[in-house]
Amino acid sequence: MDLAYPLTETVEIDGKTYKLNLSFDNVLRLIDMLNDKQLDDITQIETGLYMLLGVDIDYPIDKKEEIFYQIFYETIGKEIEENIPVDLEGNPMPQQKEEKIYSIKQDAPYIYASFYQDYGIDLFESQGKLHWEKFKALLAGLRPDTKFKEIVNIRTMELPTGKGTEKQRKQIKELKEYYRLHDEP
Repeated sequence: MDLAYPLTETVEIDGKTYKLNLSFDNVLRLIDMLNDKQLDDITQIETGLYMLLGVDIDYPIDKKEEIFYQIFYETIGKEIEENIPVDLEGNPMPQQKEEKIYSIKQDAPYIYASFYQDYGIDLFESQGKLHWEKFKALLAGLRPDTKFKEIVNIRTMELPTGKGTEKQRKQIKELKEYYRLHDEP
C-alpha cells in the first residue's frame, strides 16, 4: 500500500481496460479456490481470472496463465515477492518456515468482532466494497485489546520461567492449546 497513489482498481490487457474485483471477500474466496487441491491448474486460472475480472477473456490458456499471474502478483501477492530476501545475483535466498500465528479462516469470528469493536465495520455489510489492501491495513492496525490481537498474543507468548510460575505456565499452556491453529488444507 502506497498512500501517494490510488489503490489498484483496473488492469489493462491488450489495450482494453477491465475493472478488478479486489474486495476482501472476493480475494479470500480466490485464495481458497487456489488452495483447493481438487481443482486442476487450468480450472484455477480460468476461474481466478473470472473472479478478478468478472468476464471471460478469449485467449489461449498459456496467455490466460500469464495474465492471471501478473494480475495476482501485482495486486494480491506483491508483498510476498517484496519480502523475499535475495543474494547478490538476485536469486531468492533459502527461507526458514515462519510459524503461522493466525488464520483468516479459523480466526474469522475474532476478526469480525475485532473490526466491529475497533472500527465499527461490519465485515458482512462490507463484502464487495472493502478493498483487499484496506482490509489488510485495518487488520494489521487493530488495537491490542481486540479479541483477535489478544489471541495472536496468546499464540506468540513465551512461557514464564523461574520459581513460582508453574500456575502461570499451566494457564498459558491451556490458553495456547485452546487457541491453537488447526491444520488447514
